[in-house]
Amino acid sequence: MHESCGVFGVYAPNEDVARLTFFALFALQHRGQESAGIVTADGRKLNMYARMGLVSQVFSEESLTDLVGNMAIGHNRYSTRGSNRECNVQPIMVGKGANAIAVAHNGNIINAEYLHQELTDQGYTFQSSTDTEVIANLILSAPGKEWVDRIRYAMRRLQGAYSLTLLTRDSLFGVRDYFGVRPLSLGTIDGGWVFASETCALDHIGAAFVRELEPGEIISISKDGIEYHRDETGRRALCIFEFIYFARPDSVINGKLLSPVRQAMGAELAKEHPVDADLVIGVPDSATSAAMGYSRESGIPIGEGLIKNRYVGRTFIEPDQRIRDLGVKLKFNPMPQILEGKRLVVVDDSIVRGTTTPSVIRELKRAGAREVHMRICAPPIRYPCFFGVDMATRGELIAAQKTIPEIRDFIGADSLGYLSIDGLIKAVALPKDIFCLACFTGDYPIPVQLEMDKLALETLAASRQSPLT
Repeated sequence: MHESCGVFGVYAPNEDVARLTFFALFALQHRGQESAGIVTADGRKLNMYARMGLVSQVFSEESLTDLVGNMAIGHNRYSTRGSNRECNVQPIMVGKGANAIAVAHNGNIINAEYLHQELTDQGYTFQSSTDTEVIANLILSAPGKEWVDRIRYAMRRLQGAYSLTLLTRDSLFGVRDYFGVRPLSLGTIDGGWVFASETCALDHIGAAFVRELEPGEIISISKDGIEYHRDETGRRALCIFEFIYFARPDSVINGKLLSPVRQAMGAELAKEHPVDADLVIGVPDSATSAAMGYSRESGIPIGEGLIKNRYVGRTFIEPDQRIRDLGVKLKFNPMPQILEGKRLVVVDDSIVRGTTTPSVIRELKRAGAREVHMRICAPPIRYPCFFGVDMATRGELIAAQKTIPEIRDFIGADSLGYLSIDGLIKAVALPKDIFCLACFTGDYPIPVQLEMDKLALETLAASRQSPLT
């Protein structure tokens, strides 16, 4: 499963806002590794620097020095709408002069094609194939003189998930959709204010957490102070995978530090799916906490059987056949001296397509493991996500095509146990009705097409450029 994007925003007249944004994006790198960008504002204009690559690859001392201003927004991207190419790097800037706005977006707009067509008919042009540019132009086209009114108009027309940081030449905005699908927090720093997808970014720059934005809330910040605007909302739909996998274990969401929550998931797994074994290992790094919980509850010792290469990152270099044949060893390396003759409980966060797990199990058995019992912190994923996670189509989801015994045989495990939905909610210890569980149940917070194309806006643009037949 691929991460959702990371967004950040800061208003701090006494700080080097570009540098703060750089280090915050560094902390949010796990949410997207395809591209990174920063836009600053100084009261007169917007300044932007954004490129393909990891945060450490994109920015230099020189590029940060050129980003002057007293406020900024930043973005780490994983492409959930539009392909992975230069024109889709965020933040996205549209408009000119006093009407210029920059937008950084985490989520997915499911009516983006309709809005794209409507805006094109009104004369708006698009340079990217992202729904973020649709959001930006929708705000630009909205009636009203004040930015808050224009943002609220856009929110009422957007369908889907969006946590946004927005920047004009003299104001910073944080916005969360009516369902609260993706997290967004508010903090303070040296008399200023910050927004971040996760609280770990606040910790890294020395900001103090204030609270999470409420679903349907707009917070605006300028030299005149901070203002809060909120519409009434209905159903909440916080993505449960923020707790299972996406967010860092040192982040806090809905008042819950995620590391102990994941340990509780492991403990529930041990209760629901006990097994005689010699050693518990977690698939690093996302399942490490859950493996600790499984070990503690079961009494089976925990150990390191897989070492993760934490410096792999994303690369655009195609491996040759010999490297390709090594498969999972590019990311994980088993340790035979620890695994030899052991009956293993292997805890992982999820099985999506079922393409990586067989390789992991094969490598563990090749390293000498006598048995491999897979335990999964997420219930079976049977439906795709349309709210900011590039997961898979329904036809690609292994749990939508096979029974659990069939999946066990396919991945080559000696046994397979998934955490139940009730066990997951018990571990999270928050009300079930605040979460989106659609990838398990098919109960989406708003109606969706069961097959959507993340490259639809590119197809739409290409069709306009082709002669009519």
